[in-house]
Amino acid sequence: MANPMVLTEESSPRGREKAEKGSGSDFAELSRRIADAGLLRRRPLYYTVRFAAVALALAAGVAAFLALGNSWAQLFVAAALAVVFGQLGLAAHDLAHRQVFTRRRPSEAGGLLVANVLLGMSYGWWMNKHTRHHAHPNHEGKDPDVAPDILVWSRRQARRAKGLPRFVGKHQAALFFPLLTLEGLNLSFSSFKALRSPSMKRPVLEGTLLVAHFVLYFGGLFAVLPAGKALAFIAVHQGLFGIYLGSVFAPNHKGMPMIEEGTRLDFLRRQVLTSRNVRGGVLVDAFMGGLNYQIEHHLFPSMPTPALGRAQIITERYCAELGIPYHQTGLLASHREALRHLRSVGEPLRRAR
Repeated sequence: MANPMVLTEESSPRGREKAEKGSGSDFAELSRRIADAGLLRRRPLYYTVRFAAVALALAAGVAAFLALGNSWAQLFVAAALAVVFGQLGLAAHDLAHRQVFTRRRPSEAGGLLVANVLLGMSYGWWMNKHTRHHAHPNHEGKDPDVAPDILVWSRRQARRAKGLPRFVGKHQAALFFPLLTLEGLNLSFSSFKALRSPSMKRPVLEGTLLVAHFVLYFGGLFAVLPAGKALAFIAVHQGLFGIYLGSVFAPNHKGMPMIEEGTRLDFLRRQVLTSRNVRGGVLVDAFMGGLNYQIEHHLFPSMPTPALGRAQIITERYCAELGIPYHQTGLLASHREALRHLRSVGEPLRRAR
């Protein structure tokens, strides 16, 4: 019996038929409806207000840090700045997708400022990785977000796992959130590592900006705080920052069907079937920066965040017309589904004890 969490030629006949015909008519019709609703136009006022609010929050956090000085109350500042850094990460994401500016240069300049200087993450490396993810979501071997590393994302990966991934894979559902505390540091480490990659367009510039970030970050911390408190600040700040990012990005695809090599799906079905939307209203919209509308974001990556809610209604109705499964759930339920998937794919490792 076919695994329902893996899309194969047999499990996706309609998508295969569309791909074989070379027809993009289904997505073209949806795109026409979205364009007619005016949902692709830029929203400069929205982004001005949003980015100004994040900048003010960052300035307030820095001011509070300097005002408190040598105090354990700095751990509350660390927690607050973790949220601010999460919002900066979402800002860098929108800049990379040209949701803010239509032109490449201002998008890139903004991305370098937010990602490299403020976050300590390579804009070029992340954009390359994220572009590949958008092209092949949940496609084993093509989507870097489901490449086997510490965690495994399919039973096939689990059966091939060795060393640390093999040990972690047995318990990865329980270890998922603890491991997220390292995600912020992992992004920075991967960014420095990527500077040597031939795919990096501006390694000197990006490397210089990354070094500038960490000189300011560590220099400021150890200039104001004694070593013990500075290290505690880093642990709280980076740990909560990693959990925030993971809580935003993990619900979008984890636990959704994986695409097997050789499976042919048209663009609309490939994006819809592998993505999950998260309901929750204004608070979830703000927390996830609009990425809770993951299906619409994957279909229209350059669509400004405030338009995604209206696009969701149009897209869901259109998928219903075509009989394409469209999945959305609550925030907590989305994490349950993701963790259930992690536990399920790790089963071969637990049986192999």
